[in-house]
Amino acid sequence: MFWFMEGTCLLPTFLVIWSSSTFIVSYLIALFKHDVDIIFPYISDTGAKPPESCIFGLMTIITVFAGIATMFARYKFVEELIENSVGVSPNLNKAAFWIGNLSCLGMCLVATFQETTITVVHDIGAVLFFVTGVLYTILQSIISYMAYPCGCSLALCRIRTAIAAIAFLAALPTFICAFFVTQTKLHRTTEDKDYIYHLVSAVFEWIMAFSFIFYFFTYIQEFQVSFLTPHC
Repeated sequence: MFWFMEGTCLLPTFLVIWSSSTFIVSYLIALFKHDVDIIFPYISDTGAKPPESCIFGLMTIITVFAGIATMFARYKFVEELIENSVGVSPNLNKAAFWIGNLSCLGMCLVATFQETTITVVHDIGAVLFFVTGVLYTILQSIISYMAYPCGCSLALCRIRTAIAAIAFLAALPTFICAFFVTQTKLHRTTEDKDYIYHLVSAVFEWIMAFSFIFYFFTYIQEFQVSFLTPHC
């Protein structure tokens, strides 16, 4: 049996590969169609115009279902740990799961309400996705430490904390600089007054997004063992 077919680890493996492909494919198509600049457009820019917007929307919806399934599997895994007298709060486990679901809702809003059509709803979705996504990684890192040595190793706990820290630190310049971006357009030039704010915000947005995505790779080791039989 291949390693990615053991237990339920196919879920996070598929989620990471598919969600990464969603961003990359839409970016490459938008670049080929000359709809965005090659130097760090916003992720939303790459899915603003057809045909890339159609592909971005379809792939994002699949990502959302995969994300919910993965987070539910993680929730059940931790629930079983709690039943085995591991010191994790059930309310914390539930909170992390539902906050993760809110990030999926935000992703749906980003995909279905393009920034060039209904900007307000799109921006609300983007904030919801990133804020709750980063919060989810922080809560899961806390849960990992509370459950240690059950579930995962101390090294994996530290890796999760490092990824969550990167996502959190990237969120700060993303939102702060985005506040100073006054123009909503797909093509940018260095002559734009808000160009540097746009560039910094976009760079850290990509870092934050991929930090959140690759956080799910850390679930593979635990998911190789069925979540119905967690081990200490």
